[in-house]
Amino acid sequence: MTHQERTSKIRKEITESYKALKSKYPLLKYQNAIGLSIFLLCVGLSLLMGYLWYIDVVPAWSLIVVNAFLFGVLHELEHDLIHYMYFKGNKAIHNVMLFSVWILRPLTLNPWFRRTLHLHHHRFSGTLHDVEERGVTNGEKWTLKRLLFTPDLVLGNLLRVRGLFSDIKREVDNGNLKFETAHKLKLCGVFGLIPLTIVSHILLYFFGADLLLDFLNRKFDIGFVFPIVIKSILSWCNPIIYIILLPNLLRQFCLHFITSNLHYFGDVEKGNVIEQTQILTVWWTYPFQIFCFFFGWTHGIHHFVVNESFYVRHIARKKAHEIMKAHGVRFNDMGTFRRANRFNEIS
Repeated sequence: MTHQERTSKIRKEITESYKALKSKYPLLKYQNAIGLSIFLLCVGLSLLMGYLWYIDVVPAWSLIVVNAFLFGVLHELEHDLIHYMYFKGNKAIHNVMLFSVWILRPLTLNPWFRRTLHLHHHRFSGTLHDVEERGVTNGEKWTLKRLLFTPDLVLGNLLRVRGLFSDIKREVDNGNLKFETAHKLKLCGVFGLIPLTIVSHILLYFFGADLLLDFLNRKFDIGFVFPIVIKSILSWCNPIIYIILLPNLLRQFCLHFITSNLHYFGDVEKGNVIEQTQILTVWWTYPFQIFCFFFGWTHGIHHFVVNESFYVRHIARKKAHEIMKAHGVRFNDMGTFRRANRFNEIS
């Protein structure tokens, strides 16, 4: 079979498995109610953990770990919202949910701008102008630089923006991308960071630098500390840093590590969904998967059947994996780390 025929068969069989699951468990058909319930539960628990940490009932490490997990669930919920899976007919509730999951995950892009990049990603996954995946290090050789900037959407993208924009221009010149689309992608990539994402990253940079200076002063008495005004701002922002930013730093590193290595890049045949992603279930990825709600297990399924909720994908993943494996989708291809995420071996 051609890749189009195999893709069509995978989609049909996975869709049928979803229909069978919903027939067996009719509760799953109440998608809006389930989505809203997950949203309220995760927001409530994360704020509760923040309060318990603030009154010294739970330690900082448990706050960071639990909230990183909860924010990982909210990321999946945001992804569903970007695909209009909840309250499509009720813009008020839809946008309140979208705004709230962004505020609780401020290290990521504005979701209304991200929607443009994400829908483009589905159409052109693995290409030079797949801005969303390239923004999280996909396609780069594995070096210390890539590791350090895996979670960083500000400095990391500042370092790669020149090459990315150059590639986009070349794609336009070669007729592979419309100029209007290229212009829109650039605007969304830049303005999606303003202001919340940039401010949140800068706050973390100063927080990290302050910790480093304190350590160096204790060990080597270097005699340099931040001015009192910066110290005061960091002290005032301490609850935001611990309740929201540090859990999101952990979550975002884990998500970007998983997503950038389950997506292929650079030599993906146009329109060939089978070459776009793999399934990552290998045991050593579990510590990363926990904080992105096992994204590596299910995101490849999403590329074949886009309009289904993340929780249904998880419940039905075993059947979907059987179908995908039978039709040649890759599982646990660790060679992607050596090949800078290319689908084929580099000659």
